[in-house]
Amino acid sequence: MRKLLVLLTAFILLAGACMAADKSVSDDKIWDQVSIKLTGDPIAKGGAFKVEVHEGVVTLSGPAETERQKDRAGKLAKKVPGVKQVVNNLTVTKAAK
Repeated sequence: MRKLLVLLTAFILLAGACMAADKSVSDDKIWDQVSIKLTGDPIAKGGAFKVEVHEGVVTLSGPAETERQKDRAGKLAKKVPGVKQVVNNLTVTKAAK
């Protein structure tokens, strides 16, 4: 009886882990979350950045004011759940004097 209980418990845990692994985040959800993070960040100020997502790969493009802003945008995008990779194509323009 005890063996049966142990096997049943192991099966339930394994099934739960498999089901959790199958839940992937949609590209639309990733796009929303990346855009929200970029827009709300005081360093990235990414409201004007173009964000594209395909199968969990986020591509950022457009002008960035500084290298720091570009790096921050890439780091923020990478932290979003479901993001597999970030292609940071932001181009740094000359900072205003």
